[in-house]
Amino acid sequence: MQQNIVFSEKARELQAIAKEIADKYVRPNAAKYDKIQEYNFEAAQAVAKAGLFRTFIPKEYGGHGAGVLALALVAEELAKADSGFGVAFAVNALGSFPIILGGTEEQKKKFLPQIAAGDKFVAFCLSEKFAGSDASGLAVRAFDRGDHYEICGEKKWTTNGGVADIYSVFAVTDPTSKSRRISAFIVEKGTPGFEIKKVEDKMGIRCVPVVETHFDHVKVPKENLIGGRAGMGFKHAMMTLDFARPGVAAQAVGASQGAMDLANVYANRRQQFGVPISQHQMVQKMLADMSMKTEAARQLVYAAAAGIDDVGPSPANSKMAALAKCFATDVAMEVATDAVQVFGGYGFMEDYPIAKFFRDAKILQIYEGTNQIQRLVIARHMIREAGELDILQQYIPTETQEPYHQVEAAQA
Repeated sequence: MQQNIVFSEKARELQAIAKEIADKYVRPNAAKYDKIQEYNFEAAQAVAKAGLFRTFIPKEYGGHGAGVLALALVAEELAKADSGFGVAFAVNALGSFPIILGGTEEQKKKFLPQIAAGDKFVAFCLSEKFAGSDASGLAVRAFDRGDHYEICGEKKWTTNGGVADIYSVFAVTDPTSKSRRISAFIVEKGTPGFEIKKVEDKMGIRCVPVVETHFDHVKVPKENLIGGRAGMGFKHAMMTLDFARPGVAAQAVGASQGAMDLANVYANRRQQFGVPISQHQMVQKMLADMSMKTEAARQLVYAAAAGIDDVGPSPANSKMAALAKCFATDVAMEVATDAVQVFGGYGFMEDYPIAKFFRDAKILQIYEGTNQIQRLVIARHMIREAGELDILQQYIPTETQEPYHQVEAAQA
């Protein structure tokens, strides 16, 4: 699908603001918050004050309504300074999309203005210990108790858990159904029985918490059932991931650019054999490959985001989101790896920030759908598209036709 990418004036404005915040509040403190594994509230408050949380919220609920492409631009700038903080920002969009895409009017009016203002942070509770890539295999239960639902079980790898005030939670309401098994709920921080348990000790993105969320007979009012209908949770989750994946891909582009910039500067300063190492052809090849792949990823991400802004959910945009997420995050890991190589021995040490870029990059290939799953999504779309193509009909024999190469031989 070809997509003409047009950046709105608002998107460019938000991108410029994000760059200012990244330079002032994010990059200078990235190593500090990585080391102590604490949330950068100062940067988050600056993001809120600047109105960046309004980027992905519709105008009628206090947002800018700037769209997924603007979200990608902002996430890219923040991740360029600190991939971890890029996650901390973008996960609020991930947690908000179930409400934006599937929520009732009452739910949108109640929760979205608070998110837009940065007064409330959001998290997305889908994954479980035994249900990661298999989102349909959830075990957490939500029981209908008449005037409320009661949620029981535990969720794994909840990004922003503990910091977030609002949680989009997916649970099984009808275990006998295949298509309507899962429902989505809004659970607020402080609800009795809802607790943050284990806080994960992570390899990377250490400035944003990833936790286990436990639900011990948590009572959720019926009005917090997203969309007001049971059984719509899987649909809400899949739509959310299609909308959010360009944001993850944009984080990857930012991380690639950040690592590449460091490698480029270092290569021009570090001398070996009497010249800067940037003068050596093997280093030049690495730098050139970093640049080509990062720019290719960037354009793919922008195209995927623009497509969603243009027509919303669609099979074509689902495929594009998977393409962008898979390619950009693979590039981020490759660029970070080569950047460490450019730094040589120093790249393996924490003296320079490149080690952090390397540690942060790996999770991009895993969360919000592993890249193995993305490849399955892409391939399945391709298989379906094959039925719409007729370019090979003359070559493909039917029951009454000879194979084309045999016809060619007979005519020769």
